[in-house]
Amino acid sequence: MSRGVAATTLVGMENAPPPAEELVILDRELGHLEARRAQLLARRAWLLGVMRQAAVAAPYPPSPPHPFAPPAPKDASPRGAQNVLLTLGGVLLTIAAVAFTLVSWGHLGIGGRSAVLAAVTALALAAPAVLLRRGLVSTAESVAALGLALTVLDVYALHRVAAPDTDALAYAAGGSAALAVLWAAYGLGLGRLRLPLPAAVITAQFPFLLWALAADAGPLTLTWALLATAALDVAVALWGSGRGVRPLACALAWPAGAGTLLSAGALSVAAGGFGEAVRPGVLLLAVAALAVFAAWRTPAPRGGVAPDTVPGTHAPAPDTAATWSPHAVAASAVAALAVLAAVGGVLRPLVPGAWAVLVYVLCAVAMLAAVRPGLPRPMVLGAAGSSGAVLALGALWALPPVAVAVLGPVRWAEHVWSGAPAGIREALSPQTSWPWPSAAPVVLLTVAAVLAAARRRTSPGPAWRDPAACGALALTWAAAYSVPAALDLGHPVALALYVLLAAAPLALAVRPTAAGAGLATGGPFALTAFGCALAAAVSVSLLSLAAQLPTFAVLGVLLGLFATAAALGGGPVVPAASAPAAVALATGLSGAGAASLELPAHRAALLVLAVPALAAVLAARVRGHVTALPLEVSGAAAALVAIALATGDAPTLALVLALCGVIAAGTAVRADRRPVGYAAAVLLVLATWVRLGASDVATPEAYTLPVTVPALVIGVLRRRRDPRASSWTAYGPGLAATLLPSVLAAWGDGHWLRPLLLGAAALAVTLTGARHRLQALLVLGSTALALVALHELAPYVVQVVGALPRWLPPALAGLLLLAVGATYEQRLRDARRLRDTLGRMR
Repeated sequence: MSRGVAATTLVGMENAPPPAEELVILDRELGHLEARRAQLLARRAWLLGVMRQAAVAAPYPPSPPHPFAPPAPKDASPRGAQNVLLTLGGVLLTIAAVAFTLVSWGHLGIGGRSAVLAAVTALALAAPAVLLRRGLVSTAESVAALGLALTVLDVYALHRVAAPDTDALAYAAGGSAALAVLWAAYGLGLGRLRLPLPAAVITAQFPFLLWALAADAGPLTLTWALLATAALDVAVALWGSGRGVRPLACALAWPAGAGTLLSAGALSVAAGGFGEAVRPGVLLLAVAALAVFAAWRTPAPRGGVAPDTVPGTHAPAPDTAATWSPHAVAASAVAALAVLAAVGGVLRPLVPGAWAVLVYVLCAVAMLAAVRPGLPRPMVLGAAGSSGAVLALGALWALPPVAVAVLGPVRWAEHVWSGAPAGIREALSPQTSWPWPSAAPVVLLTVAAVLAAARRRTSPGPAWRDPAACGALALTWAAAYSVPAALDLGHPVALALYVLLAAAPLALAVRPTAAGAGLATGGPFALTAFGCALAAAVSVSLLSLAAQLPTFAVLGVLLGLFATAAALGGGPVVPAASAPAAVALATGLSGAGAASLELPAHRAALLVLAVPALAAVLAARVRGHVTALPLEVSGAAAALVAIALATGDAPTLALVLALCGVIAAGTAVRADRRPVGYAAAVLLVLATWVRLGASDVATPEAYTLPVTVPALVIGVLRRRRDPRASSWTAYGPGLAATLLPSVLAAWGDGHWLRPLLLGAAALAVTLTGARHRLQALLVLGSTALALVALHELAPYVVQVVGALPRWLPPALAGLLLLAVGATYEQRLRDARRLRDTLGRMR
């Protein structure tokens, strides 16, 4: 052995590397050995530490992963797998117990099976206590779930054995109550189990309702049973113990309480008399008492901060340390709704049916007035929210008559000047018997007064003060607008009132400070007022179309109002919006004047055209003002109306287009309106074309030359101002407008005059382009000249080709290709030279 080692050493020494290289190899190997030694020492220290831990259960702990080993796949955790197995086992055992009780009758009677089932149930309920002492919590939960399921089967078996003739609903009520008590006691006895107490809470939802159903109780008794269930849930939510019990009870209390409130409210509304309304009223007061108790006992959360002053109340902003629970606020809102429904339901039978909504609205107002700073903050918020909800519902109930009053006049657009009816209701809705409740304006005014009071009683800080003012204004206007229809006033009186309802909000839009301090010019209040004025103006304008004289009177008055608002209005928005309204009214007034003169539509267009002309003049006078651009835009819209009216007569349409072009050209004279000149040119060209078409002119040059001449003049002026401008930009559009249509016409023309004139013009354009080195003129002129020449030589070419032998054209084509190929480089240089020459042209 030593001899072999020596031989190997000798061989290695003979083949050893140089000393420096071998030293590097040895250092590297020693480094690896040191790293391996450190790893082994770390492993040894870890194993010693594991062995010293007395609480370690596994005799062979897993070794730490190798730094270069791939991570092991993560399957289900042991706890998750255990829960799945336990749950599956409990479900299977429950299914087996159900099959044993209901299906597998065997040789045992129902009594014997009940006894066996009771024994198994006792064992299943007793086992979790032993399992909990041994720390097997999950197993105890599964066995307890099995025990709870077996108790349900025990109740069923007891009914079959001991009381088979008992009413099923009554027995179910008693059984569910007994199970709820049993499970609650069982869960409290074994405090570590999570399932029994929530199961008891869920089961406790059925006894009262089942007892009421078993007794064939009416809706009122069923609602009382639902209230008792809600009270039980509230009690458990406030004083219950156990994991997840109180949140579950709270979640169940809300639907039970909401169902009780809705059912009792429906019974109160359906009551036909005072005596019938008292019983659901008492039930509603009981709901309110339960909700107040729940709000009072609900603890405040930590860290919650109260908001600002409550809308519509005298309550000041609370201290920032004041907190409350959202559940307390919601419970207070439920209590307030119950009180409103109870009081309103008792008072409702004492008034006529149309005024029933007003009773509830007044109750909500009284509740808002009763709110005082000394009350708990959740109660203040709840009462304010519930009262606001009732007021909002009352306003929604009163809005349909307002909608009919505003939108009903649309029908008169199809029956212009057909005669005004006697009453305003017939004018608005003649085909339907619309119930016009006289209480609707009173309800709207009441809600508007509440919003106005809410704005006045609060500091300027809250952001909802402006919405309150806007809502008060809109509701007041809506109430006033529904009064003529509610009273069925005559048509002229209603028109006068509607015009006033357009003038009053328009005045507030111009001067919003007249309605109160703190209302900014051009703010939300002014915009709301302008919206009301515009809606009234549109509605009364359509309503005035029933007769001729009211049409002129209403349109004239509204025109003066909106023109004044455009001239005097504060802020940028109201004047800018009033100007188009004034232009639209002036357009309608001019159309009405034309109709009164019995002018045809195309003649009426000339009268309507005065409106855009006047708008353009006014816009030029007030340039720089906010109304200048709206005047011009609305004037253009009026011009489109005039053009549409004139489409039935071509000569008149040409005149209207020309006049519109003149108006646009006059506007384009201003330095800041130069782009309007393009529209003026288009309108004038269209006017010329329409006039030529009306005169049966079919020559294309008559249509193209009026475009070409001004375009070339503009191009010359452009090149004088900017010599570096391209010839295509300056002259291309003008030349193409005439040359291209003329070339197309020349190819279909059998006479000699058009080709001669077109060829001469194309030659002149080509020579001019070559003389002044203008690319557009040279290309367009030469192309047109070549096409005209080809057209003229085409018959002769056809004759020559027909006279030649059939082999001669291919031979000539071959010779041409040979010649081009032989002089290819020279032709290529000529093409490049031509391209460069054209490229140097402009």
